[in-house]
Amino acid sequence: MLSNDCLFCKIIEGKIPSSKVYEDDKMLVFKDIEPKAKVHLLAIAKTHFKLLSEADEKGQELVKYMLFKIPEIAKQNGLANGYRLIINQGDDAGQTVFHLHIHILGGETLPW
Repeated sequence: MLSNDCLFCKIIEGKIPSSKVYEDDKMLVFKDIEPKAKVHLLAIAKTHFKLLSEADEKGQELVKYMLFKIPEIAKQNGLANGYRLIINQGDDAGQTVFHLHIHILGGETLPW
Protein backbone atom coordinates (compact mmCIF):
# COMPACT_ATOMS: atom_id res chain seq x y z
CA MET A 1 0.00 0.00 0.00
CA LEU A 2 1.27 3.48 -0.87
CA SER A 3 0.86 6.80 0.92
CA ASN A 4 -0.65 9.87 -0.79
CA ASP A 5 1.72 12.33 0.89
CA CYS A 6 5.01 10.42 0.46
CA LEU A 7 7.62 11.59 -2.05
CA PHE A 8 8.85 8.06 -2.79
CA CYS A 9 5.30 6.73 -3.20
CA LYS A 10 4.72 9.47 -5.80
CA ILE A 11 7.91 8.36 -7.60
CA ILE A 12 6.68 4.74 -7.56
CA GLU A 13 3.34 5.87 -9.04
CA GLY A 14 5.13 7.85 -11.77
CA LYS A 15 3.74 11.19 -10.53
CA ILE A 16 7.30 12.45 -9.96
CA PRO A 17 10.02 11.58 -12.50
CA SER A 18 13.17 9.70 -11.54
CA SER A 19 16.24 8.30 -13.27
CA LYS A 20 15.32 4.64 -12.92
CA VAL A 21 18.02 2.00 -13.18
CA TYR A 22 15.91 -0.99 -12.07
CA GLU A 23 12.29 -1.81 -11.34
CA ASP A 24 10.27 -4.91 -10.58
CA ASP A 25 7.04 -5.58 -8.72
CA LYS A 26 8.69 -5.24 -5.29
CA MET A 27 11.25 -2.44 -5.58
CA LEU A 28 12.44 0.53 -7.59
CA VAL A 29 16.03 1.75 -7.87
CA PHE A 30 16.91 5.20 -9.17
CA LYS A 31 19.75 7.73 -9.12
CA ASP A 32 19.81 10.05 -6.10
CA ILE A 33 19.31 13.69 -7.09
CA GLU A 34 21.84 14.80 -4.44
CA PRO A 35 24.59 12.17 -4.82
CA LYS A 36 27.06 11.65 -2.00
CA ALA A 37 29.35 9.46 -4.16
CA LYS A 38 30.21 9.02 -7.84
CA VAL A 39 27.40 6.45 -7.96
CA HIS A 40 24.53 7.01 -5.54
CA LEU A 41 21.39 4.97 -6.03
CA LEU A 42 18.28 4.66 -3.90
CA ALA A 43 16.47 1.33 -3.62
CA ILE A 44 12.93 1.86 -2.40
CA ALA A 45 10.35 -0.67 -1.34
CA LYS A 46 7.11 -0.61 -3.31
CA THR A 47 5.25 -1.00 -0.03
CA HIS A 48 5.12 2.06 2.20
CA PHE A 49 6.52 1.75 5.69
CA LYS A 50 8.73 4.32 7.36
CA LEU A 51 11.15 2.32 9.48
CA LEU A 52 12.49 -1.20 9.80
CA SER A 53 10.74 -1.36 13.16
CA GLU A 54 7.39 -0.86 11.37
CA ALA A 55 7.91 -3.80 9.02
CA ASP A 56 5.56 -6.68 9.54
CA GLU A 57 6.48 -10.19 8.34
CA LYS A 58 5.68 -9.23 4.72
CA GLY A 59 7.81 -6.09 5.05
CA GLN A 60 10.69 -8.09 6.49
CA GLU A 61 10.54 -10.45 3.50
CA LEU A 62 10.58 -7.42 1.20
CA VAL A 63 13.73 -6.03 2.86
CA LYS A 64 15.34 -9.46 2.56
CA TYR A 65 14.43 -9.56 -1.14
CA MET A 66 15.91 -6.08 -1.69
CA LEU A 67 19.17 -7.00 0.05
CA PHE A 68 19.55 -10.09 -2.12
CA LYS A 69 18.72 -8.18 -5.34
CA ILE A 70 21.05 -5.21 -4.69
CA PRO A 71 24.34 -7.01 -5.57
CA GLU A 72 23.07 -7.70 -9.11
CA ILE A 73 21.86 -4.11 -9.51
CA ALA A 74 25.13 -2.73 -8.10
CA LYS A 75 27.19 -4.78 -10.55
CA GLN A 76 25.03 -3.59 -13.47
CA ASN A 77 25.73 0.00 -12.40
CA GLY A 78 29.53 -0.23 -12.32
CA LEU A 79 30.00 -1.15 -8.67
CA ALA A 80 31.86 -4.44 -9.12
CA ASN A 81 34.76 -3.14 -6.95
CA GLY A 82 32.50 -2.58 -3.97
CA TYR A 83 29.76 -0.38 -2.59
CA ARG A 84 28.25 0.76 0.68
CA LEU A 85 24.65 0.26 1.81
CA ILE A 86 23.04 2.71 4.22
CA ILE A 87 19.58 2.59 5.78
CA ASN A 88 18.91 5.74 7.80
CA GLN A 89 16.31 5.22 10.53
CA GLY A 90 14.70 8.30 12.06
CA ASP A 91 15.57 11.94 12.58
CA ASP A 92 18.80 11.37 14.50
CA ALA A 93 20.12 9.21 11.65
CA GLY A 94 19.38 11.91 9.07
CA GLN A 95 16.36 10.23 7.46
CA THR A 96 14.60 12.90 5.39
CA VAL A 97 12.07 10.79 3.46
CA PHE A 98 10.10 8.53 5.77
CA HIS A 99 9.67 5.59 3.40
CA LEU A 100 12.04 2.64 3.78
CA HIS A 101 14.94 3.04 1.36
CA ILE A 102 18.47 1.78 0.99
CA HIS A 103 21.28 4.04 -0.24
CA ILE A 104 23.76 2.29 -2.56
CA LEU A 105 27.02 4.28 -2.77
CA GLY A 106 30.18 3.54 -4.72
CA GLY A 107 32.11 4.10 -7.92
CA GLU A 108 35.09 5.40 -5.94
CA THR A 109 36.96 4.74 -2.71
CA LEU A 110 34.63 5.97 0.00
CA PRO A 111 35.84 7.66 3.19
CA TRP A 112 34.97 6.01 6.43
